[in-house]
Amino acid sequence: MTACPVPQHQRSHGTAHVGLLRGPVGARLDRLHQAGSAKAFVHPGTSGPEVVFLNTSGGLAGGDTLAYRLDLADRCRATATTQTAERAYCSTGGAAHVSVRHVVGSGAHLDWLPQETILFDASHLTRDTAIDLAEGASCLMLESVVLGRAAMGETLAEVALCDTRRINRAGRPVLIEPLHLTSQGLSAGPAVLNGARAFATLALVAQGAEDSVGRVRALLDEPGVTGGASGFDGKLMIRLIAADGWPLRRQIIRLLGILRPGPLPRVWQP
Repeated sequence: MTACPVPQHQRSHGTAHVGLLRGPVGARLDRLHQAGSAKAFVHPGTSGPEVVFLNTSGGLAGGDTLAYRLDLADRCRATATTQTAERAYCSTGGAAHVSVRHVVGSGAHLDWLPQETILFDASHLTRDTAIDLAEGASCLMLESVVLGRAAMGETLAEVALCDTRRINRAGRPVLIEPLHLTSQGLSAGPAVLNGARAFATLALVAQGAEDSVGRVRALLDEPGVTGGASGFDGKLMIRLIAADGWPLRRQIIRLLGILRPGPLPRVWQP
């Protein structure tokens, strides 16, 4: 008897790379490369261009790869985000891999504000996010994760998330944050998520960032969300956990209102 061949599933691969240069009235588009399932769009914004990255495959499964990159020239300001929430689906073929790298020139500022990542049961995601700041550059970085959609009655019994975030300034590390979440981390113990279904980190790296700690702490009162903030040496860190993704999003939106000028990116609007 001839053995049945192992099915070869189609995989999704995408790369999007945007470069912004300083123009007469702010940053302007200099480079746009996109391939596969990754796309990027640049829109004018009230406080600099808005770069929107998009994964047209509709989500990530095992074996998929996705890469986003933004190069921001000296003395420019821009916001980068994602078109919608990224979804990591059940994996039958290893991890999906996501690479994010942004390079911020001297005196420039980047707000990296991707919308939430939703993990489905048995998903396997490996993601590496790196922001390289030149001397005098600054950034605001957000990462939020939702463990299944409560409104759909989804619960996670198994998950694998390897999520590493790094910020370097002038070649020296300012933030290195590795997260390895497995099924054991889904328990209700206080040393892990304590039963929360969503969590987020915001990091502001800028001169005087620690001065905002008081204002941030006064705003950490969203029902259903627990948070804390600390700041030192030009860095502000905010940690949030929540019973569901929607109250977490409300808390994040309120915090962004005091951490950056102007309105939210247009794709964030309800």
